[in-house]
Amino acid sequence: MNHTDVLIVGAGPTGLALGVDLARHGISALVVEREDDLFPGSRGKGIQPRTMEVFDDLGVLGAIRAAGGGYPVGMLWQNGERMGEHRMFDQKAEPTEDSPYNEPWMVPQWRTQRILLERLGELGGKVAFRREVTGVTQGADGVTAHLASGEPLHARYLVAADGGRSVVRHSVEIGMTGEEVDPQPMLVADVRLTGLDRDNWHIFPPAEGQGLLAICPLAGTEDFQVVARFAEGAQVDVSPDGVRKVIAARTHLAADDVTDVRWASNFRPRAALADRFRAGRVFLAGDAAHVHSPAGGQGLNTSIQDAYNLGWKLGAVLGGGADEALLDTYEEERRPIAAQMLDLSTSVHRGETQRGGATRQLDLGYPYSSLTAETRMEPGPVRAGDRAPDGTVAGVRVFDAFRGPHWTLLALGTAAPAMPPSVRVVQGPAHRTYGTGLFLVRPDGYVGWAGDRPEGSGSYLGRFGLTG
Repeated sequence: MNHTDVLIVGAGPTGLALGVDLARHGISALVVEREDDLFPGSRGKGIQPRTMEVFDDLGVLGAIRAAGGGYPVGMLWQNGERMGEHRMFDQKAEPTEDSPYNEPWMVPQWRTQRILLERLGELGGKVAFRREVTGVTQGADGVTAHLASGEPLHARYLVAADGGRSVVRHSVEIGMTGEEVDPQPMLVADVRLTGLDRDNWHIFPPAEGQGLLAICPLAGTEDFQVVARFAEGAQVDVSPDGVRKVIAARTHLAADDVTDVRWASNFRPRAALADRFRAGRVFLAGDAAHVHSPAGGQGLNTSIQDAYNLGWKLGAVLGGGADEALLDTYEEERRPIAAQMLDLSTSVHRGETQRGGATRQLDLGYPYSSLTAETRMEPGPVRAGDRAPDGTVAGVRVFDAFRGPHWTLLALGTAAPAMPPSVRVVQGPAHRTYGTGLFLVRPDGYVGWAGDRPEGSGSYLGRFGLTG
């Protein structure tokens, strides 16, 4: 318990997803959490299509789909009367062969975490609760995490997934630059109530000096999520009575209609980005690296994709013979994406951008990464650095071929060269989505190398310890 390859601080969605990914790679990792249990609230409830693809690969998609549901249509209320529907998203995007998950899926954050924890256990991983990290020190060969009580923990690498007030980030003296997105404080709570249907996201516009209040049924549960905005400088009462009072004051419901307040919190929306994502053997991921407004549902999704990017790289270095310099590309690839998603979240919060399109995160990629190599004279519709779309090649579903911690070669309309045994090869004719060529797809589902001919593919794979 005191020695591990990777120590992950924080058992939120980021830490758990990273634990799952490392376990798939056979890497010894321990997740530590200062609390007695997982986070109990619904806060990050929106799972974007790109994250659904990640969950497909991590082996939890079935559980995620069973636990949640689609987003309901908004319904505006005034004086106890329904005033009409309010579309909160761009026009619905239907699933396609290359993007089978094309709409956000609602799962309360606490349930997403439970699913990831169960998957981690299936793979032999574990979470140590009541382990509060108070600081870290680094040496040439590892990191020591000091705890509020008990013996220190030692690891070759440490990943801070301990939230926006990250103790680890402060310990390694990485700054965070940001701004307040909205000076008005907000309440978010999970409640059970009577008097509202579960077919709509109920919106109560501001009236008589009171802020907006919205009540959303949480798919797969009996709960509703309440979000209320308050005037700048207001004190937000998060007690059960306080939550009941604000619902009764701003809706046609009575306080007694709220039968249970299961969790409540208050916050001021802000956007902030860590100055660096790495300090020696310590990496920042999730809210420890970037803090979003909840608008647009980008925070949890960007965080899980941090873990997905870092997991295979740690796996390649610790278990696959790749050079340690590969880990430098984590910050290179993820920090610009985080900055882009922060801008998007802030734009959605301020009403400048509608949910949909870019918020689905399907168009994100790494075209300018040092790991990206496009060698074709005339690249087709899918290029190196792009997300690798789904599809069917010679009767094989592409996402099925990708599933697992390995690299995949797609040989489309051209012969497949010899590959290392750990690279899965799928060969077929030119493809409607991909076009023609050779595509080496990374373990995180992005095209790393693309070429017309096999020359260069071997040396490219050698950068990741893949030979023979």
